[in-house]
Amino acid sequence: MGPAPSNAERFVSTKAELRAVQSGPLYKSEPKIYPREIKGLFTTLRRLSTVVLLGIFYLVPWLQWEGRQAVLFDMPARKFYIFGLTLWPQDFIYLALLLIIAGISLFFFTALGGRLWCGFACPQTIWTEAFTWMERLTEGNRSQRMKLDKAPWSLTKFGKKFAKQFCWIVFSLFTGFTFVGYFVPVHTLSSEIVTLNVGSWASFWVLFYGFATYGNAGYMREQVCKYMCPYARFQSSMFDRDTLIVTYDGRRGEPRGGRRRGSNPQEQGLGDCIDCTLCVQVCPTGIDIRDGLQYECIACAACIDACDQVMDKMNYPRGLVRYSTQHALENSSSRAVRPRTLIYAALLLTLIVVFAASLAMRNPLILDVIRDRNTLYRDVGLRGIENSYTVRMVNKDSDPHMFMLSVDGVDGIEIASNVDFRIEAQSISTLPISVIAPHENSYGGHRIEFTLKTTDGSDISVTEESRFRGPAKEN
Repeated sequence: MGPAPSNAERFVSTKAELRAVQSGPLYKSEPKIYPREIKGLFTTLRRLSTVVLLGIFYLVPWLQWEGRQAVLFDMPARKFYIFGLTLWPQDFIYLALLLIIAGISLFFFTALGGRLWCGFACPQTIWTEAFTWMERLTEGNRSQRMKLDKAPWSLTKFGKKFAKQFCWIVFSLFTGFTFVGYFVPVHTLSSEIVTLNVGSWASFWVLFYGFATYGNAGYMREQVCKYMCPYARFQSSMFDRDTLIVTYDGRRGEPRGGRRRGSNPQEQGLGDCIDCTLCVQVCPTGIDIRDGLQYECIACAACIDACDQVMDKMNYPRGLVRYSTQHALENSSSRAVRPRTLIYAALLLTLIVVFAASLAMRNPLILDVIRDRNTLYRDVGLRGIENSYTVRMVNKDSDPHMFMLSVDGVDGIEIASNVDFRIEAQSISTLPISVIAPHENSYGGHRIEFTLKTTDGSDISVTEESRFRGPAKEN
């Protein structure tokens, strides 16, 4: 060994390296990843998940429910239709509860099973799987795609690339069309597209979401997971040593090395890993699971399927790469039931019960009473003192009802106009009304209550408070 470098030499070397880094490009493009196709249990589950979730996404807008689209977020009418449920702007609390439940669910399942969402249900994973399938269909397997990209342009290469781009663009536009179909009646939207009479906003959003799908799933792929997705950055806060993760058993696999099939690795001083790199070749994010847990890992478990096949060929037991926990790898007991999961489960169960109960007890009536502030009161002679109001009534029920409006809070108070009327299903009625109270009971200010209730036997009612103003009482 030579003499150790001096501080001056070390400084010069560091300075040179820094200058080289500073003179280099600010951005280095990532090399394209060619994930190898593989068969196995987890690959089958992931493909099944892709088919089911994409099927739900593309088919649900076409479902009908009682003469209307089953799921429709009608923004102009400010109504969200979800099968038999209609949500209004006043029901925003339910959307907030759903988002909180989704967040707690993510924490709970992550604490239990790691990034199951990323590997099997995330839209980025699902659409990337679909785009990769179209790429394999038009350009061939992994080695064929790599050769095609390196080959000079020819008629064959152009034809394959054109076929892939055609499939991607059509699929992306259909995705954008389907997404907009959740906000615009899909039958109306499809007829407008056929007749080339689509509105500017509908066209913009179809193209926008189509382009987003094309870019994210066609080109960016793993870069969305590695650089754009925030979940990968804070997932470690939800992990502990009992969280189920995709992991490599280093004690069993090391040291790595090639060998003949059927040979005894212990006799050669080797572990079970033959260093075939298949686990890297099948990884959609291009990582080596043997380097340990990494934030780029989306837990798709493709490496497990690849390694199990290699172990079968070598007559070694499966599980060199497997779903496990840090405690299990250390030969310690692993606990699925622990304080973290119990707290998440309790919160999740409580929120689901609260959501279901509040939805079941939701009052289908809304009553808003707005007092006329331009005129405090009017003296209508022998009839008494009159106040004017604007009453806004919302029937959120799926059936029309007959209603009666009444007022209480002052002796002798009554509504001067007709108080019996009909409100159609899921509609709003706004009426100006006058309320009159006797002179002797109307001095000063009074708190009154308006009650709207059905008169057709459905026994639904709602009450709203307001104020009644009269002249000041003379001393």
